[in-house]
Formats: sequence, C-alpha cells, structure tokens
Amino acid sequence: MFEFFGFPPEVWLPHAFAVMMAVSILAYVILDGFDLGVGILSAFAAPDEKDRMVASIGPFWDANETWLVLGIGLLLVAFPAAHGIILSSLYLPVTLMLAGLILRGAAFELRAKGGNRSKWWWNCGFVAGSALAAFTQGFMLGRYVLGLGWSITNLAFATLSAVCVAAGYCFLGAAWLIIKSEGPLQKKSIRWAQVSLILMAAGTVAVSVMTPLVSARVFERWFTMPALIALSVIPVVTIAAFAGAHVVLRKMPFQDDRWNFAPFALGVAIFALSFDGLAYSFYPFVVPDRLTFVNAASSAESLWFIFVGAMVILPIIIAYSLLSHWVFRGKASSLNYE
Repeated sequence: MFEFFGFPPEVWLPHAFAVMMAVSILAYVILDGFDLGVGILSAFAAPDEKDRMVASIGPFWDANETWLVLGIGLLLVAFPAAHGIILSSLYLPVTLMLAGLILRGAAFELRAKGGNRSKWWWNCGFVAGSALAAFTQGFMLGRYVLGLGWSITNLAFATLSAVCVAAGYCFLGAAWLIIKSEGPLQKKSIRWAQVSLILMAAGTVAVSVMTPLVSARVFERWFTMPALIALSVIPVVTIAAFAGAHVVLRKMPFQDDRWNFAPFALGVAIFALSFDGLAYSFYPFVVPDRLTFVNAASSAESLWFIFVGAMVILPIIIAYSLLSHWVFRGKASSLNYE
C-alpha cells in the first residue's frame, strides 16, 4: 500500500470509498429517479400511453437499480459500523422501499401477461410500487439529515423531504418522457413537468430553509464567513437551473424536438447541486454527528483489497449503462413482449 499526496492509506482510502459511494447514490437517484417518476406519472396516463411510458424505461430500469446495490454494498464493506447504525435506524422505511421496488418489478413484467382486468391491477401496482419507493427514499433522506432521530420535528421534516423527492422524481420522469415520446403524450409530459417543477422548487426551498434552522451544525457550516460567500454559488446556480427549466418548458414543444433534452439536463443539474450541498453539510461524517468516514472505515488492508475490485467493477457498470442508453436512443417504440 502507498501514500496518496502524502496521505497514508488509512486516511485516503476511506475518502476514496466515500467518493465512490456518493457517486453511486447520486447516479441511482438520477437514473432510477426518472423511471420511478415515470411509474408515478403513469397514474395520470391513458391505457395506450401507459404502454409507451413503460416502453420508454424498459431497457434501463433494471440496470439503474444496480447503482443502489453498489452504493449499499460499498457502505457495508467499507463502513460496516455506519452500515449497522444507519440501516437499523431506517429498518422500517428500508423494508417498505424494498417492498415498493419488488412490487414495481413484478408489475412491470406481469402487467402484459394477463387480460385487461389483470393488467389494470398490475398498472395500479406499478404506480403504487413506484410511489412507495420514491416516498420512502425521501423519508429516509429527511431522517438522515436530522441525525436519524424519531422526534416530531424529525418526522415532519422527513415527510416534507419525502414529498420533495417524489416531486423531483416526477420532474425527472416527465423530462425523460419529453425526450422519449412524441405527439399528445409529449405535450402531456410537458404539463406534468411544469407542475412537478413547481412542487420540486417549493420543496427545495422549504428543505433548504428548514435544514439549517433545525440543525445547528449545518447552520454554522453555511452561514459563517467566508463560507457564506464561497458557497453562495450553489443556491445561485440552482435558482438559475430552476428558472431555465421553467422558461424552456413554457416554450415547448420546439420544432424538430430541438432542446428536448434541456429539462432533463437541468433536472440533473438541480439534483447534483442539491447533493453537493448535502455532501458539504455532512462532511466528514458518514453518520451525522456520530461517526466520520475515517472512524467508521474498515482496516486499510481490507479497504485496499476492496478498492482494487471496485476499480474493476465501476468502469464496467458505467460502460454498460452508457452502452444501453446509446443502443436504445431515440423515441420509444410501441411496447412488445413477443
């Protein structure tokens, strides 16, 4: 094992795993976020539109969940002490999230296997599973932000976070459908994106205001000089991304689908900036105010062995994700299970 820019392995390896875990979680939130959003929005679509919406995420949704497995796996093997604390504190919402993901996966496959009556029920299951997964992920984020407690304040904040995350997923899903659909469904997706953008913006403002008010540590990190000036770029660029998405959506649809990718790209920017703000707020803690990355990490020898494997697996996951999006680029075709 060797030093990295003068840092010994027991210092830089935990930080390397923290970065990989952060990348995995952000990739999952964006990639699985848009197909969870499509699942929620399918509740408001006509039967033939539901088929096209499912077809738009068909080649991607299963692979998108790989990032969740990778993120949880890295937490387990690199920070086992933190894994035990976090998952034991979030046992119920984690169980509900897994139930939602299982229901969504089963509904995705079985909705076209039976008759019309059976398909209606599985369509409901697809919506319910997607919504349950989205809300529980937002709820867990809110619990995590406030230190995993069960007070009334924590539960209210976690509920607000759940609504905000679900609205964000709906925006990503609607923006994805703008890219992958055309005609009436695309126009309907533009309206969905406009509504969900407003909800996401309201939720983002509420969470951004409440977080420093209920957490003295976060308040100190953001509102002391010179950090206040240096960090102002994050909210300023985030506001600009929201404004840009609003303007673009009002002018859609463009002729020849020009700029149809813009809402999705701006949504990704909003999620990335929000994630960046959260990462700054919590660093160097992996469990808020309790365990740092270095303190919670496995031994340097174990981390080095896992690091080599991660350096092999991570490029493969990135490569096949990019390949699948390249192969299935363009508008979604009609759903076919033959």
